[in-house]
Amino acid sequence: MRVAVVVPSYQARATLGGVLDGLLAALPSLSREDVIVVDDGSTDGTAEVAREREVRVAEHTRNRGKGAALRTGLAEAGQLGYHAALTVDADGQHPPEAARAVLDASSDPNDLILGIRDLARAGAPRANQMSNRFSNLVLSGFARKRLADTQCGLRRYPIAGVLSLGCRAEGYAFEAEVLLRAVAARVRVREVPIDVLYPPENERVTHFDSVRDPARIVATVLRTMADVHLLRTSPRSVVRVEASEPPASEKRPTALPGAAE
Repeated sequence: MRVAVVVPSYQARATLGGVLDGLLAALPSLSREDVIVVDDGSTDGTAEVAREREVRVAEHTRNRGKGAALRTGLAEAGQLGYHAALTVDADGQHPPEAARAVLDASSDPNDLILGIRDLARAGAPRANQMSNRFSNLVLSGFARKRLADTQCGLRRYPIAGVLSLGCRAEGYAFEAEVLLRAVAARVRVREVPIDVLYPPENERVTHFDSVRDPARIVATVLRTMADVHLLRTSPRSVVRVEASEPPASEKRPTALPGAAE
């Protein structure tokens, strides 16, 4: 199994370098070519930080939202012949050790792996804790499956399977939509407890609105349910891949450490 790292980034110049340096240092077998930074229309030089570290860079000419950035990264990784994509937020909240835990959770490239945070223990703002609990409750009800953390951006996606689900959400709601569609399509979902870092309040950088974005997530969930019903009743399944499948690119990318060949 070959795994790419996708880092959706927006106005992340101050934190992206530390995220990339941490991943490259903690995962010595990780090639810089395995990392795809998607600059979602930043104006602060985010893309330049990525290029300085010689990782792959994809750019949106305008800010389109986290979901659009994730889809761009997944599509590029798929075209390069990767089976799965480890997504890591650019704000520095995901320690490299947490990324490894999600990466190593399964040797099956068709599994969807979710990082599960303990927000209270991590000292997350109360508003974040409440919005996360609300989203977990709503999505678990619609998915008919208990989901412990539906907003964490540290995940490992099966690329071909996720792209075949037809997700359309552009913003943070993508991460909710993909869960509903994956559960309906009987993708195996695994949850892994992880640590998360919350800096002091005056140092926190976030583009997530604890009121507006959960409302958008709920709206997306409601719009998705008709499609999910069709997925549940359709004999069509998601695209599955074999780990021995040859790469699509002319150069074989290097696997991340811990990924089974």
